[in-house]
Amino acid sequence: MKLNLRSTTAFTGGLAVALSLAVPAFAGMDEARAFLDAEIGDLSTLTREEQEAEMQWFVDAAQPFAGMDIKVVSETITTHEYEAQVLAPAFTAITGIQITHDLIGEGDVVEKLQTQMQSGENVYDAYINDSDLIGTHWRYQQAHNLTDWMAGEGADVTNPGLALDDFIGLSFTTGPDGKVYQLPDQQFANLYWFRYDWFNDEKTKADFKEAYGYDLGVPVNWSAYEDIAEFFTGRDMSYAGGPSEGVYGNMDYGKKDPSLGWRYTDAWMSMAGMGDKGEPNGLPVDEWGIRVNENSQPVGSCVARGGATNGPAAVYAVTKAIEWLQKYSPPAAAGMTFGEAGPVPAQGSIAQQMFWYTAFTADMVGDGASAVLNEDGTPKWRMAPSPHGAYWEEGTKIGYQDAGSWTLLKSTPIDRAKAAWLYAQFVTSKTVDVKKSHVGLTFIRESTIQHDSFTERAPKLGGLVEFYRSPARVQWSPTGTNVPDYPKLAQLWWQNIGDAMSGAKTPQEALDSLCADQERVLERLERAGVQGDLGPVLNEEKDPEEWLAMPGAPKAKLDNEDPTPETVSYDELIASWK
Repeated sequence: MKLNLRSTTAFTGGLAVALSLAVPAFAGMDEARAFLDAEIGDLSTLTREEQEAEMQWFVDAAQPFAGMDIKVVSETITTHEYEAQVLAPAFTAITGIQITHDLIGEGDVVEKLQTQMQSGENVYDAYINDSDLIGTHWRYQQAHNLTDWMAGEGADVTNPGLALDDFIGLSFTTGPDGKVYQLPDQQFANLYWFRYDWFNDEKTKADFKEAYGYDLGVPVNWSAYEDIAEFFTGRDMSYAGGPSEGVYGNMDYGKKDPSLGWRYTDAWMSMAGMGDKGEPNGLPVDEWGIRVNENSQPVGSCVARGGATNGPAAVYAVTKAIEWLQKYSPPAAAGMTFGEAGPVPAQGSIAQQMFWYTAFTADMVGDGASAVLNEDGTPKWRMAPSPHGAYWEEGTKIGYQDAGSWTLLKSTPIDRAKAAWLYAQFVTSKTVDVKKSHVGLTFIRESTIQHDSFTERAPKLGGLVEFYRSPARVQWSPTGTNVPDYPKLAQLWWQNIGDAMSGAKTPQEALDSLCADQERVLERLERAGVQGDLGPVLNEEKDPEEWLAMPGAPKAKLDNEDPTPETVSYDELIASWK
């Protein structure tokens, strides 16, 4: 099957005419067929007949809302750029509903959402915001629970072909009450990335074995990752097709910016082993260090209340990240944000990166990635599970997965919410999802992952398809329900950890401040009672040593935070995924 992966911003025939109108006077199947011809073709899990049937449903369902101007918002990643530039105009042409799909920073999305929740004013008609807010939406009940919405008010605008059971991340958007609060639009995991070609070079392997006494391979623990980072930093890799200078064994980012918070809340602490065992998140202590009671009510963040945010494992996690950033990363990395740092490995001088989001896969296979691609387009790199820290135990969360998901707030007028819900379903529909996934490489549907076109493309994606076809894809999870107010709490992380990154505070001081700040928010929520019986009820403080002596998190300081390094063959890993 020949893949047509271009991002089309204009179409031919009737669709082009429709797009020239501010609000189409008539929208319907002529425009839909032009869109299917120009953009989708056979890159769909549906037959052409099934595609047209699904488009006909959208045409019919949208009739009461034709001419409306609807505003939605998402963060700026390749997937959402495709939606805003290609799918939104197509939806407008087909349905007559004018869509403005704004692309802004993720922190700004959360801020807009928070503003609407606090003011009750309709800022946007729908949001694609991370499922990390599931604890917020479940407790505040300001977002429509989509389970009831689809059966009630939104029944007349809910696609009979939506196929909820086809969405692989639905457990991430489901509250403890069993209700679905958000519809996944894109997903990407946080995995380990490395130069497969360098790791398999005979001279490189021999030199590493001589220096460290064990085989170079995918690091299983942080001890091995650190050895590999040290080995490659400053190494002349010209004999293996790499640069002769400027090689680094680690890549990261450290600017005091909202994205620095995601660097840590997105499971870095659980990778170190800070939290308790449990899937999809640790219980009773999660990867934010927040402890909940048996009723899922937050009871503390600091060790003195049974939390782990400032415990020994958290201090170890932050200390290692800073050390590796300073010793083994490009000097500019300390001043970079998430978005700026993501494409750097594609430039060809980075040997490995533990904390790498698969959302950047598109950057790794595009025109600007020649330094990390073979002549036939196959990658010189691979992705694998991230190594774990000294405090980690089997059964503890090992990695993060972003699940940007559609959210409808109750403060949005019903007719506007219905029109926005139609657009949300259009951009996640079976008709368009395979093509969208080829452009953005952020999978949400099982049927898409299994599509023949991805079997064909898999060798050029460095393990991404294998990961998403494996059971491992659900072991990487977003923030869970222990976090009662994501917008309020998330902003505390980058501000406090930024102080540790800059050297203004030690990691312990920064984490002491962070957990205290988190508890002040929890106290305010408790006093306000805005979350009812689901809100925080803080434990009384007691000697931290009492908590550290108990089983589970928070965990007492280890005598040895540098255990014996372990590596594994990448090919063995892939075999285990199959």
